[in-house]
Amino acid sequence: MSTSYPFAAVVGMDSLRLALLLNAVSPSVGGVLVRGEKGTAKTTTVRALSTLLPEVETVGDCRFSCDPAAPDPTCPDGPHEAGEAPEVRPARMVELPVGASEDRLVGALDIERALSEGVKAFEPGLLAAAHRGVLYVDEVNLLGDHLVDALLDAAATGASYVEREGVSVRHASRFLLVGTMNPEEGELRPQLLDRFGLTVEVAASRETEERVEVVRRRLAYDEDPAAFAAKWAAEEDALRERIAAARALLPDVRLGDGALRRIAAVCAGFEVDGMRADIVTARTASALAAWAGRTDVTTADVRQAALLSLPHRRRRNPFDAPGLDEDRLDEILNGFEDDEPEPEPDPEPEGPDGDGPDGGGPGDGGPDGGRPQDGPERADAAPDVPGQRQDSGSPAPQEGSSAPEAAPGTGGEAPEAAAVAAADPFRARRFDVPGLGEGADGRRSRALTAHGRTTGARRPRGGALGRLHLAATVQAAAPHQRARGRSGPGLVVRRDDLREAVREGREGNLVLFVVDASGSMAARKRMSAVKGAVLSLLMDAYQRRDKIGMITFRGSGAEVALPPTSSVEAGAARLEKLPTGGRTPLAAGLLQAREVLRVERMRDPSRRPLLVVVTDGRATGGPEPLARAARAAGLLAGEGTASVVVDCEAGPVRLGLAGELGRALGGPVVTLEELRADSVATLVRGVRTVRNTNSRRAA
Repeated sequence: MSTSYPFAAVVGMDSLRLALLLNAVSPSVGGVLVRGEKGTAKTTTVRALSTLLPEVETVGDCRFSCDPAAPDPTCPDGPHEAGEAPEVRPARMVELPVGASEDRLVGALDIERALSEGVKAFEPGLLAAAHRGVLYVDEVNLLGDHLVDALLDAAATGASYVEREGVSVRHASRFLLVGTMNPEEGELRPQLLDRFGLTVEVAASRETEERVEVVRRRLAYDEDPAAFAAKWAAEEDALRERIAAARALLPDVRLGDGALRRIAAVCAGFEVDGMRADIVTARTASALAAWAGRTDVTTADVRQAALLSLPHRRRRNPFDAPGLDEDRLDEILNGFEDDEPEPEPDPEPEGPDGDGPDGGGPGDGGPDGGRPQDGPERADAAPDVPGQRQDSGSPAPQEGSSAPEAAPGTGGEAPEAAAVAAADPFRARRFDVPGLGEGADGRRSRALTAHGRTTGARRPRGGALGRLHLAATVQAAAPHQRARGRSGPGLVVRRDDLREAVREGREGNLVLFVVDASGSMAARKRMSAVKGAVLSLLMDAYQRRDKIGMITFRGSGAEVALPPTSSVEAGAARLEKLPTGGRTPLAAGLLQAREVLRVERMRDPSRRPLLVVVTDGRATGGPEPLARAARAAGLLAGEGTASVVVDCEAGPVRLGLAGELGRALGGPVVTLEELRADSVATLVRGVRTVRNTNSRRAA
């Protein structure tokens, strides 16, 4: 609602406000991705945008919002006659729920009527409702792959296609895509990330007075929404008028060759992929000039546009944090001669707090070239890529040495060794969970999914028809045609005849890492290799759409270093800081894993787990530590938990304890070297091991 906008303004979100307003001026910018911690009014601010957008004219009674000046010739409600009286309505903001079905997004065809009557009975979806408006996705990073694929198609073509067993419907779908996400819960697929024109990082203010003002305004709104709206109505009216004026001025904005060269130099200097970054930056710079009331694009416009359009396009692997080095940006821009006219100061109408309606003031990230107060973080302040960071803190053991364990019977603990950097990651082998699951779409284990190859047919579950299996439906209806009095060309099809396709694809799993961080693993070279291996498996989990969790054990017990989450970045961060030292409570680590899996089965029973134990197999501390570890492993195996043991033992003399643990767990055992996917011999051995394991389980 409209009253949300000034409420969100006090949280220090000038860059977010500016990005949304630029998209309102020029929808061709391509939308906004808002990244930030929970509770920072991301959703509140985005929803306020719809009240500021100009009204749209549509063809009366058209469910697809056709423009009367240029109606869609393929509109399912068409063809529309020229000269029809237009209908004026507010621009829509359509919200896409994370758990929506594909039919809810793209629309659904009535297959029963298509077969029996030969008509295209089409029920529009959210892509039709969002045409010429805003499509908003909260927690966009949690969106299923099948919905992401449909969004990518519509964003790339400006149209939505629905095809079901030879029946096809197409309609225009051009919308402003806005998404919000909490990076702690996982990142976006690179293809979808690139479809967002701009990105903004937001965080709650740490200033006491600003936080007080947020609470004060929220309480005032809850007490009297009407009075709160009236207080801010004048400012919102001014914003609405300024957006309309900027839209009218935008066609007259001149993007000269000098500005284009600056844009190209910046995109090339930051080594962004493809040409979309250049185009988006150019459109954003033009929108900034129009927003400031100018017809010429300045270097300040190019600078601000780059800060909004490039940070999310510089990621090279899943663990890179978005960001842009502003010193490097200034260095590139300063390489050009300053041959542009000095821009006049921008007019800023005052709001109730003395700020301009665009969140003006020094450092608001506006066209005056000031650096954004809450914009993308500087790359030089962001953490380095995992696997390339330098050690800090207390000195670690020398290469080849090992942190000593406590002397038996003393009850003491060995000194903790400093965390070491991970070795370079590599492409890891894929480990599957045996059997056929029914979990969320992913890329790891075999499963019955909504997509994939058709393997059979069945009656619809719960009365809802998924993908129609045409041959099976016709086969079920054919014997009854004479009894049903068929007289026309169409089949007489009833609900009981419908069959849906059974499809087999891949699912995502819960990959739970149990990492030995005891003194026996503390040799600098070995722990670096272990961290590199786990990092490689984390990257593999990211690519296969898995959830991940991490348990570490050392000293006197085990702890959940990372509860199950979709954020592999969080896993990489915890892994990097992992210290080593102390005894090896292997049984405690396995029992902690069993408890985590028990809780996760109740939360998400369809997501099957894969346990990855990274250890040399040693167990110390307490009576019969190896026997207790074997019993814990037997409990996990008895519950059907699929597992893989990564044997970290090194040196000329090996005890083979990890192999014994693997046999107790009933899963394959691989060495660090055998984790690499490019080892042919490893692949053959791994296949044989998995087959043998599955045979033992089947027996």
